[in-house]
Amino acid sequence: MTAADTTAPFGARLRRAMDDRGPLCVGIDPHASLLSDWGLSDDIAGLERFTRTAVEALADRVAVLKPQSAFFERFGSRGIAVLEKAVGEARDAGALVLMDAKRGDIGSTMAAYAETYLRKGSPLFSDALTVSPYLGYGSLKPAVDLARESGSGLFVLALTSNPEGAEVQRAVREDGRSIGATMLAHLAEENAGDSPMGSFGAVVGATLGDLSSFDLDINGPLLAPGIGAQGATAADLPAVFGPAVRHVVPNVSRGVLRHGPDAAALRTAAARFAAEIAEAVTPR
Repeated sequence: MTAADTTAPFGARLRRAMDDRGPLCVGIDPHASLLSDWGLSDDIAGLERFTRTAVEALADRVAVLKPQSAFFERFGSRGIAVLEKAVGEARDAGALVLMDAKRGDIGSTMAAYAETYLRKGSPLFSDALTVSPYLGYGSLKPAVDLARESGSGLFVLALTSNPEGAEVQRAVREDGRSIGATMLAHLAEENAGDSPMGSFGAVVGATLGDLSSFDLDINGPLLAPGIGAQGATAADLPAVFGPAVRHVVPNVSRGVLRHGPDAAALRTAAARFAAEIAEAVTPR
C-alpha cells in the first residue's frame, strides 16, 4: 500500500504509514526567517531549494509531510507551482501529504476548495486537508463527501494550540457541550465502524495539558501540533491524549527544519523525533 494508492481509505493508509515509518508528521513551512537561517534568499529560488531539499531528505522515510500552503501562496503562481511539484514528488516517494490550508466556507465555495485538494487529478491533490468548521460543521459536507469518494481524509480544527482558539472552541452551547467537544462528536460519527481507523481527524494541540474532559477517542487520527519549538515533548503525549494516544500524529516543523539545509541532519532530526514519539505512544 503506497501513498499514491488511494483505493484504500486515508485512515487505513495513514495507520499503515504510522506503523511502518513511525507516527510523525513533518511540516514544510518555508517562512522568511527559516529561509534566511538556511542561507537562502526569500524568493522563488530560495523557496524551490528549501522545498526540494526537505522533500528529498524526508519523503521516503516519514509517515506524513504537511506543507503549509500560505508560505507558497505568498509567491503567487510560481509559488503554487513549487507546491504542486512538491506534493507529487512527496507522494511518489511514499509519504502521505497533508495539505495545511485550513479551508472553510459554504456551499459551492467549499465545494471548490474540496475540488482543489481532494479531487483525483487535481494538480494539488493531497491525501488529506486541514479544514475549519467554524461556519458550522455542516458547511464541510462538500469536503466530507469528496474525501469519501476519493479516499482522502480531513483534519478538522477542534482544540488548537493557539491561545486565542479557546474563546471559540471552549465556548459552551445551550446543551452544555463546548464547541470543540461538538466537533469531536461529529468526527466520531463520521468514523463510526471504520477499521483500523477512520479518515476524519481532528487537530488537537499537544500543548493543551489535561484534556480528560474531552472524548478524544473519535476512531480517527489526531493531528497534534506543538512538539518541539512550541514546548511540548513526546513524553507529554500520553498525559494529554490518554487512551486516544494510539491515533496521535504529532506534527514537528521547526524542530526538524532548523537542522537544514543539510539533508543528513534533517533525516537525523526526523528519526530522533519519530523514535521518541513511538516510544511514548507504544503501550506497555
